[in-house]
Amino acid sequence: MGKFPIADAKLKKQVVCRKCKTKNKAGVEKCRKCNYKFLRPKKTTVVKK
Repeated sequence: MGKFPIADAKLKKQVVCRKCKTKNKAGVEKCRKCNYKFLRPKKTTVVKK
């Protein structure tokens, strides 16, 4: 993904709220901002324009 493999590994562990698009730590049950239960893993592919 990038030049820094340690940082990339940490970013891949994040989850994103489907409602408010907030990044959350891995392993949480609900969003820290809006308490929404449905979270998705962060996308790891880079899309070039």
